[in-house]
Amino acid sequence: MNVNVGIDIGSTTVKIVVVRDGEIIHKHYERHFSKVREKAVELVRAARGLIGEDTPLRCSITGSAGLGVAKAADIDFVQEVFATRKAVGVHVPQADVVIELGGEDAKIVFLTGQLEERMNGSCAGGTGAFIDQMAVLLDVTPSELDELAQGAERIYTIASRCGVFAKSDIQPLLNEGARKEDVAASIFQAVVDQTVAGLTQGRELKGKIVFLGGPLPFLMGLRQRFVETLALDGEHAIFPEDGDCFAAMGAAMAMGQQMAQQMAGAAQSKPAVQQPQPSQE
Repeated sequence: MNVNVGIDIGSTTVKIVVVRDGEIIHKHYERHFSKVREKAVELVRAARGLIGEDTPLRCSITGSAGLGVAKAADIDFVQEVFATRKAVGVHVPQADVVIELGGEDAKIVFLTGQLEERMNGSCAGGTGAFIDQMAVLLDVTPSELDELAQGAERIYTIASRCGVFAKSDIQPLLNEGARKEDVAASIFQAVVDQTVAGLTQGRELKGKIVFLGGPLPFLMGLRQRFVETLALDGEHAIFPEDGDCFAAMGAAMAMGQQMAQQMAGAAQSKPAVQQPQPSQE
């Protein structure tokens, strides 16, 4: 029995996936509140309790905040984009583009044509952190912000490049009596505009687009803004059930593939057993 554990440590969350003989048997997603190592250890211990103390397993780490933890713990590190591509290739092989929103980063990976990755810079505009900031401004939780957005009737223009600029757009709207539903949807639209305009840089978003990352599986209003902005139908907008954990899944798969290759290499290098020669007497 082969058990591989993939851990994705991002800027705001830790995700863990346990794969046994190619099947996902456990996954979990939780904010770490800057206690990265403590939360990662906590999730691994919980997974170990599920798997059993006597079952051998192999771990690998990925994610923007995972390299330091991997080095400190002497655990294999899998580059984040490679891990994501690995999981997408297995679970959504027909994908043409991946759009992934994280806590403090956003990326677009073009899979067909010229393979290319586009990622935002040091600013967290248009990411999960931006959404959290705007929810605080409206004095609601992110889930309540999502509920409000689904009742919107109009969209306002809001800057998403920087949270400070966004606040300077939102506060006058609230002072003038704008509906919170409309402001909430406008915040999500700002995230979409920042992702599309800021990262495509002239390349066309076409074909089947897979949406991954923490915010998208939970915020239906944000999904709606992406779908409407890009004019996507149900066939071309793909929101996987485990979209929040794809990088962790890919890290576990990469470790499983590495183990299989090592076993195959060991079998090939093993000297053949010599058969006894018939006696010449």
